[in-house]
Amino acid sequence: MTGPGATRVLSLDSLVRIQRGRLTPDAPRRLPVPEGMTAPMGCDAVAVPARFGPQVLPRLPRVGCVYADDAHWWWLVPSDSDYALEWPAPAHYAAGAVLPASPADTGAAGLPGLIHRPDGTLPYTPPIPLYLALCRLTGTTPVWSRPVTA
Repeated sequence: MTGPGATRVLSLDSLVRIQRGRLTPDAPRRLPVPEGMTAPMGCDAVAVPARFGPQVLPRLPRVGCVYADDAHWWWLVPSDSDYALEWPAPAHYAAGAVLPASPADTGAAGLPGLIHRPDGTLPYTPPIPLYLALCRLTGTTPVWSRPVTA
C-alpha cells in the first residue's frame, strides 16, 4: 500500500532480523537487501563521498539499490566485485555490505537510507560501469589500462 495513512506490513523474516539486530549490539551494521528482492550472488557495497553520488548516477546504464547518508552514497554490487580491481580512492569497498564501525554506532540505528530501488528483484548496480564511472570522476586509470611492470 502507498499513500497517506498506508500501513507497512513486515514479514516474519524482517521482524526476526530486526530483533536479532537489537539483541546483538556488537553485530556489524550491514546494508539490507530490500524486502521482495533477492541477492543470489551475495552482496557487497561500494561507498563514495556524498558529493560524488549525483555525478555517478547519470553515468550508469543501470542503477541498483543506492543508500545514502550525509557522508556517503552506497551502491549494492554482487559479491567479489573487487576481484582484480583496485577501486579508486576515495571509494570504499565493503565486503558483505558491512558498514565501517564508528564510535557512535548503536546497532541498526543510523543505517543509510535507501534512496533508489530498481524495478525487479535484483538489487545490484553492475560493478564494471560503476568502477569506470568512479575512475573517470577521480581521474584514475582503470587497472587494465595501466602499464605492466616486471
